[in-house]
Amino acid sequence: MLSSLQVARLLHRLPDLGPASYWRLVDVFPNPAELLEQPDERLRELLKPRAHAALLEYLRAPQASALGQQLAQDDAWLAQHPEVHLLAFDDPDYPELLRQIRKPPPLLYVRGNRECLSLPQLAIVGSRNPSPGGSENAFNFARYLAQSGFAITSGLALGVDAAAHEGALKARGKTIAVLGTGIDRIYPARHRQLAADIIACDGALVSEFPLGTASLAGNFPQRNRIISGLSYGTLVVEAAVQSGSLITARLALEQNREVFAIPGSIHNPLARGCHHLIRQGATLVETGADIAEHLDGMLAFQREQVIRQTPIATPDVSPEELQLLQAMGFDPVDIDTLAQRINWDVGVVAAQLLGLELKGVVDEVPQGYLRRM
Repeated sequence: MLSSLQVARLLHRLPDLGPASYWRLVDVFPNPAELLEQPDERLRELLKPRAHAALLEYLRAPQASALGQQLAQDDAWLAQHPEVHLLAFDDPDYPELLRQIRKPPPLLYVRGNRECLSLPQLAIVGSRNPSPGGSENAFNFARYLAQSGFAITSGLALGVDAAAHEGALKARGKTIAVLGTGIDRIYPARHRQLAADIIACDGALVSEFPLGTASLAGNFPQRNRIISGLSYGTLVVEAAVQSGSLITARLALEQNREVFAIPGSIHNPLARGCHHLIRQGATLVETGADIAEHLDGMLAFQREQVIRQTPIATPDVSPEELQLLQAMGFDPVDIDTLAQRINWDVGVVAAQLLGLELKGVVDEVPQGYLRRM
């Protein structure tokens, strides 16, 4: 009997079997492995012709079949790239927010730090050809929100996506790029260094597509549901009314997530998509603080869950530092306020915070200091 991951990989490689078809099969067979035990007549009813033919060939001769050989090639590539992880839907590390969306990816390839997929995320999307102000807004909003504790999620595309990833990296924050290709391909090619920087800074690249999948036009609207699905909210920086960014915003609304939009000049055609979203009920934002405050409750809850599961007291944290962390709570706090809470001298608090920052336990943010654990 194949494991759930092996079955997911097998079905993932069948032609003409996308997420919608996969979940229809799960409706019939809660354990997808049962599909492999069905007679040919039943398989013909359930699968499209190309998928049926490929699976039938595999069941007759697993290793000699085209599907079996492709899976063997995938195994060889994965063995050479231990930084790439496979997450099936039932994997405990599969991100919970993504698990909740309609027709989620049955299988995720994650290159880099898979744990960052469970961090509170804010998606930033927009035009591939933004105005200079649009690029600057994407960079600055991403930098501020990364400093505030959010991982920044986008699509590695030209324009706003790239600026958002770069802003998060500038803040030494986490950023996640969702690809419209296989995890072994970077599109556009000029963003290979950006992709490498994301991984080097403890972020991640994510794809639901099989290895070797090229940058087909239909892949990008499909991947947009992952960008919004991983995130508590989606910020649209600049976008035309007919654009992929508005598709992402629509998906976010369908997933019961927040949508934010930056208003612009009435003379800027790339502002029209944002104005359309605002008229439809998106939250108008002018600063990163607008978003951080709006989502602050969610972020605090996530931190509280993490702190309950992971004790703070480690050999690297002194009793005094632990006392200071407990006084900080889960929201940004300035030195003066913290000194009053704990009844310490401001200079002592500043020195302790510096030590905690060097240990990676707290971050300095515009509002003061923010506890990371």
